[in-house]
Amino acid sequence: MGNFWRQIREVFSSAASRSEPSGPEWVNGAAGLLGDLAEGGRVPGLAMRIQHRGQWVHEAAFGYADLEGGVPATPQTLFRIASVSKPITATALARMAGEGLLRLDDPLARYVPEYPDHGILLHQLAAHTAGLRGYRGKEYALNRPYSIEASLEVFRDDPLEFAPGTGFLYNSFDFVLLSLAMERAAGMPFDALVRELVLQPLGMEHTQAEQPEQLPDGLAKPYTRRAGGFRRAVPVDNRYKLAGGGYLSTVGDVCRLGQAYLDGSAVNPDLAAEFLTSRETPQGPTWYGLGWQVGRDASGRRYYGHVGNAVGGYSNFFVYPDAEVVLAVLMNCTDPGVQPVLDTAIDAALSGLESAGRDKGG
Repeated sequence: MGNFWRQIREVFSSAASRSEPSGPEWVNGAAGLLGDLAEGGRVPGLAMRIQHRGQWVHEAAFGYADLEGGVPATPQTLFRIASVSKPITATALARMAGEGLLRLDDPLARYVPEYPDHGILLHQLAAHTAGLRGYRGKEYALNRPYSIEASLEVFRDDPLEFAPGTGFLYNSFDFVLLSLAMERAAGMPFDALVRELVLQPLGMEHTQAEQPEQLPDGLAKPYTRRAGGFRRAVPVDNRYKLAGGGYLSTVGDVCRLGQAYLDGSAVNPDLAAEFLTSRETPQGPTWYGLGWQVGRDASGRRYYGHVGNAVGGYSNFFVYPDAEVVLAVLMNCTDPGVQPVLDTAIDAALSGLESAGRDKGG
């Protein structure tokens, strides 16, 4: 066993050493920090992309998409993007609202009458203010071939944690209900709906639902940390929660979504503003809009985006509108405990950009 992990460490080192800084000076420090995660064996593999003012700035990958097979990660590798799926769903919801297919203040009961009528509105599901509970026990790693509709049995009969609109509780069951309402309002399967309204118009041609029985080429193998290294993650079936955490994507596709918001081409600007504004509850701001995390980073910069954690996948996706920066980092490991490093890398890139702008008098 000791020899096995020694070989794995050597694999990490050789993979990371093949990726040399190739972007502008202001982004190389951030790329170096991310490369160190793979070289140090803290993640199996990762891909990253940074865009500035609509232009590609830096794209790289480190470590391995498949440890056992020795397949390196590349910028084209597909990853489980986990809750970065929520901004995709939110974009479809905004487009539906803009086209009059539904209203954000419609009652859930209008579309999903089999769920108890707690007076929940659609926008409360998107904002996590509906009162639904989060995962219990092993629900996080369900491996049943549930349809969206059938999965309601997991949480349908449970009481709400609070009255709708009076609190905030982040969970993915909100988006299960939301996606069921959306597909019924549109009269088509949720996956097809998102493909028609979001993925095809924005050119996100690699983004797709994960089908366990037919995995696509180029998909990173999923891992979970264990003492001394990694093991294959347990099998899961995320199709029932596609809207909140079931998509596969690449760093390029994820950045296309962010760029479309910067360009104003994703959705109507007024609707975009509504989706990207923090909700308020009696306890104060939630720092969450409709399907988007929103706020300011430790340096005071405005951002919107999402962090995602799934079985065998971890993701960061952020848009910094004032700096006109879009970035994505995707990994093939259940929460590897590296968010502080990601925060530091992102700050290093943005600080470097700001410094470069000052040097040029911009």
